[in-house]
Amino acid sequence: MNAVVATQTGLASLDGDKLSALERLATGLGPAELYWIAAWSAARAEQVQRSVVPVPTAKVGSERLTILYGSQTGQAKRLATQLSARAEAAGLAVRLVRADSYPQRDLAKETHLVVVISTQGDAEPPDDARGLVEFILGKRAPRLPGLQYAVLGLGDSSYPQFCAIGHQLDVRLAELGASRFAPLGEADVDIDAVATPWAEHALEKARQVLGTVQPVARVANLQPVPSRVRHTREHPYTASVLDNQVIVARDAGRDIRHVELSLEGSGLSYEPGDAIGVWPENPPTLVDQWLTLLKLDGEQPVYHGGKELPLRRWLSHERELTRLSRPLIAAVADASGDEKLAGLLRPDRSASLAALLADEQPIDLWRRYPAEWSADELVAALRPQTPRLYSIASSQKAVGDEVHLTVAVVDYEAYGERHWGAASSFIAAASDDQRVPVFIEENERFRLPKDSGRDIIMIGPGTGVAPFRAFVQERREIAASGRNWLFFGNRNFTHDFLYQIEWQAALRDGSLDRLDLAFSRDGTAKVYVQQRIREQGRDLYAWLQEGAHLYVCGDANHMAKDVHAALIDVAVSHGGQSPEQAREWLSDLLQQGRYARDVY
Repeated sequence: MNAVVATQTGLASLDGDKLSALERLATGLGPAELYWIAAWSAARAEQVQRSVVPVPTAKVGSERLTILYGSQTGQAKRLATQLSARAEAAGLAVRLVRADSYPQRDLAKETHLVVVISTQGDAEPPDDARGLVEFILGKRAPRLPGLQYAVLGLGDSSYPQFCAIGHQLDVRLAELGASRFAPLGEADVDIDAVATPWAEHALEKARQVLGTVQPVARVANLQPVPSRVRHTREHPYTASVLDNQVIVARDAGRDIRHVELSLEGSGLSYEPGDAIGVWPENPPTLVDQWLTLLKLDGEQPVYHGGKELPLRRWLSHERELTRLSRPLIAAVADASGDEKLAGLLRPDRSASLAALLADEQPIDLWRRYPAEWSADELVAALRPQTPRLYSIASSQKAVGDEVHLTVAVVDYEAYGERHWGAASSFIAAASDDQRVPVFIEENERFRLPKDSGRDIIMIGPGTGVAPFRAFVQERREIAASGRNWLFFGNRNFTHDFLYQIEWQAALRDGSLDRLDLAFSRDGTAKVYVQQRIREQGRDLYAWLQEGAHLYVCGDANHMAKDVHAALIDVAVSHGGQSPEQAREWLSDLLQQGRYARDVY
């Protein structure tokens, strides 16, 4: 009985026959079987407890907390789900709803609301929240004098309009007469640093304004024991590299990789449309540039955020070195005393700020605006390193315990110096003897139709074609009867027609029905996928009218907007719609889940 000392109190209540029967049952069982019995027993105990102790029912109506989320990559959903679980554990009645599933008429009835929402690209809402955001910001929004609310915005301060959608909703709800019970939260890419304390504060305020019911009594010392560790963003799996090959011509002028990683033994699974998160290491040469520029010792220990590491380790693994952000610009302006740089942060200089954020890396600022920096000050000023997400380019039904990526490597000359991308350079340098820390990021809004007889239209220029390789593999494996149509574009047919041989084979075996190509540098006039969309507009519109699903993947700031405009033109030209009707038609397709975008 030494192994069960922690449960002696519970066992003491069993008579001899029951205890003997329990010991006979456990004899000869392995760890996995005993874990399963523990989990089953915990669930059974919960059922019995509920049958003996009535579960208190939450008060209805005004005392319910509604948590709405709009999420493009899954982070807002994760935070909203966590907040919902904590609120329920605290005894609150909670309703958790994704924005596109929320009946807009319910807004006028709400009395307590939390909104968790991300901002995409150039101040765009996530696709699943477009309809609700337009409703709240528009003329049809109701007056809300009886509503108390709180907004948590997620964003990236390397974009000029940081957390713009969260800010707009926070202001607009107040304009409609609602009252904040917690201030606006604005979380950068280091999400939990802001989201965790904000959630604690908001939850405490919600408990004060709502009141609580008594929490359900729980059975102590009976917890399900997982048989294996689940790998997550915080606890990634280190995947071995199976293949890492360049898939563009030598004279293409850039490096694009097809990378295959092993997930064997990880327990990780994914669906076509999901992304894989990669935790990068900064290039060693870039770390050396920083140490040389600032005349700092890489072995100097630096204590920050509760841990002590050598400065080189902070710069190689723990800090963002390749993306600028507003707080970082402010820190450099303050240290250097440069008023012109500080002036870029004014609202009227947003265009200049956007250009700086897009064109330069942090080390460019340090070179241009020199100042004395200690190791401690440098670590405190730089943002924490964050994972990069890549659309998965494989179907697990086709490749088994592998995951494939399509990676454009960032490596260029600017201002007389070489520049790198953190994750892409890390992946490009990964060989067979290296391991890559990864996790799966689900994307439930970018899924193949459940009805495999539905047609699909895929628009993916450049590396945006990655998820559509997975889509075609999956549809081949399940023998889907629906047709598959791909629009692909890049610079040159001979240099960077990604996965050319695979697409040609798919056309021959029938797993790809149509392929339309646009290569922008093969002729005197540049041709992009949006032009092919307009050219094939009659057939494209007919497919959509017959129930096809439409998917777009790639650049959010230019390509996705141009494709959206082309789709509006198609509806006007071939559907007889007005531009406003066409926009509403596309919005309706988004709401239905028949128009899905994975843009970045």
